[in-house]
Amino acid sequence: GFQFGSALLQFDATGDRRMLDTGRDGTLAHMASHVSHVGVHDHGFNNVSTYGNLLRLAREGRIDADPWLVNFCELALKLSGAIQAARWTELPDGLGYIHSFNGAHSLFADTMRSLRSLALGHQLGHALMGERDRRISLLQRLVQHADTNARYNVYFGEGRDIYDVRGRVAHESVFNVRDGSYRCPSTQQGYTPFSTWTRGLAWVMLGYAEQVEFLATLGNAELKPFGGRKALLARYVDAARATADFYIGNTPACGVPYWDTGAPGLVHLGDYLDRPAEPYNDHEPVDSSAAAITAQGLIRLGHHLGGKDGKRYMAAGLTVARTLFDEPYLSTTAQHQGLLLHAIYHRPNGWDHVPKGRRIPCGESCMWGDYHLRELALYIGRLARQAPYYKFFLD
Repeated sequence: GFQFGSALLQFDATGDRRMLDTGRDGTLAHMASHVSHVGVHDHGFNNVSTYGNLLRLAREGRIDADPWLVNFCELALKLSGAIQAARWTELPDGLGYIHSFNGAHSLFADTMRSLRSLALGHQLGHALMGERDRRISLLQRLVQHADTNARYNVYFGEGRDIYDVRGRVAHESVFNVRDGSYRCPSTQQGYTPFSTWTRGLAWVMLGYAEQVEFLATLGNAELKPFGGRKALLARYVDAARATADFYIGNTPACGVPYWDTGAPGLVHLGDYLDRPAEPYNDHEPVDSSAAAITAQGLIRLGHHLGGKDGKRYMAAGLTVARTLFDEPYLSTTAQHQGLLLHAIYHRPNGWDHVPKGRRIPCGESCMWGDYHLRELALYIGRLARQAPYYKFFLD
């Protein structure tokens, strides 16, 4: 999804028809299995990045809005939202979540941004049909998941445990699927369940910021079953602000974080928060992809809030962007296929390349990092030009 979605964003920014052809043809040839995929939690990444971008470009008049293309994309997004919503674990007290590919016991922080697929399916008038033709609201499952994520994966400094620091995020929460009880925090790609994997933090922060923008467009009557628009937005703004504040307070001055806030080698870096991150250090890698995701979330949150608080988050997001769009993070050589350097995939498993002569991973790119850097550039560019606001949902 990020591969063909990147091509579509490149077309959006430059008008290069070759990129449109690459994105559109790749979506047609390779993305159908992702629409019908029942085993993953990332429909909002794969399918919104492809079918969603194509539909957006058609509705904006950027490409020919052939009725069959529009219907094709809308059908894919309807199915994607319903199939994602069907990957469901029910909890007591009206809660529940889209479970990760680890199984029904597993709630991932990442999935906050995947809720976009449910939002689009709902906007297009679709629902998940269950046993005995029970109509299951995609909006309801979106809200249930977001509420559950805020309760268990996001910390608010309220004494849940001795590591309950406001804005900290657990990558994963584990539940007993027999009775729906919460058991413990966990992590797959972070250092420990009691530290914060910074890309998980980024997904949560951007996810809530985008859902705040989307839900603000819905009428109060539609949101009344969930406490009404005012209360719902307050809950999600609280989660977005808590995670944004934690990011700002636990990231080096340039805005690029190390891969985990509790990574053991950070102790060797001294006052690392008071100076720019050092991607070529010998102790712990940075994760530029987390920064690219977070920058967009900070700017969206600032745009939504406005006023003094909004300016603070906006300035923080633009600071991150200024760092990423320059060396040593922006790739400037034709010999490297990537765009955003110093991204990390899975540090605990050792899946990231360590260059010869180095002790830690550095200098490499990843598809989601490049996609979100492009998306960040497109978003900021539209804001600067006062062009149509870049968003995932429909007008």
